[in-house]
Amino acid sequence: MGILSKLFGISPSKPPLHIDDANFEAEVLRSGLPVIIDVWGPNCAPCKQLEPVIQSLAGTYDGRVKVCEMGTHFAPRAAGMLRISGTPTVLYFDKGKEKERVIGVRGSLYHEQTVEEIFGIPKKPDA
Repeated sequence: MGILSKLFGISPSKPPLHIDDANFEAEVLRSGLPVIIDVWGPNCAPCKQLEPVIQSLAGTYDGRVKVCEMGTHFAPRAAGMLRISGTPTVLYFDKGKEKERVIGVRGSLYHEQTVEEIFGIPKKPDA
């Protein structure tokens, strides 16, 4: 992390983990870390708008929360099991159980506050 990142609390973006039907159970349901899943669909403009927020969350919570992205066309079984009715949908899982569901685009602050409220994980790790 660079000096400006440390001074201003800016987290570098990081790509989220790709989830599909083959790895859903292992990466989400059996994860040792809390999990955030950005469920998106092809040709979804709001999904593209949410992408930088998800990348920022992946950088901010690296090693503390597993941040994932799941295209409905790559994981139709998982999307059906989760009863995804629209995209973007952001799901919060802890110990294999869904704790929260947010449909639509929300900003970084909203998701950071949700992570702290649901998982008890602050934006910045204690020094």
